[in-house]
Amino acid sequence: MSVINEIVNFNKEFVAAEKYVPYISTVIPDKKLAIVTCMDARLVELLPAALNIRNGEAKVIKNAGAMITHPDGSVMRSLLVAIYVLGVREVMVIGHTECGMKGLDLAVLTEKMGAMGVTANAAELEWMRGFEDDNEAVRASVGVIKTHPLLPEGINIRGFIMDAKTGALSEVSC
Repeated sequence: MSVINEIVNFNKEFVAAEKYVPYISTVIPDKKLAIVTCMDARLVELLPAALNIRNGEAKVIKNAGAMITHPDGSVMRSLLVAIYVLGVREVMVIGHTECGMKGLDLAVLTEKMGAMGVTANAAELEWMRGFEDDNEAVRASVGVIKTHPLLPEGINIRGFIMDAKTGALSEVSC
């Protein structure tokens, strides 16, 4: 059985047993907080536990490397909706140690694509670039938010690196 089929079967049992009840919340985040972080699987449970964030308390936006690479992209759209529609007043950008986007080699990526039958070259994939320095990557994402022309005054925006093993936060000077 595929993993997706296992998940779908579990979900049916979860709903039938009403195990969702403890997670019922409103769409407005209780802490008026949005977090931009990485999609790394190690952070799924570690990040909320390390930050004492419970269901319904924060909007969590995940992507590869917690990178905001375009001011008109989906991450900024999500943040602006969170601010204007959902009442968010603080934003944390949280990168992490041992991130797969650090040192991403586009030549290796294109080789792997070729092995799976996809033709591309590194120049075409520049938009998929990674980063070399954790702190600089967080600083760049915070900069995109802080300088966005649609960002209202008074939104607290800070950047951090989380240790992917312990959950310890280190603030990045932005």
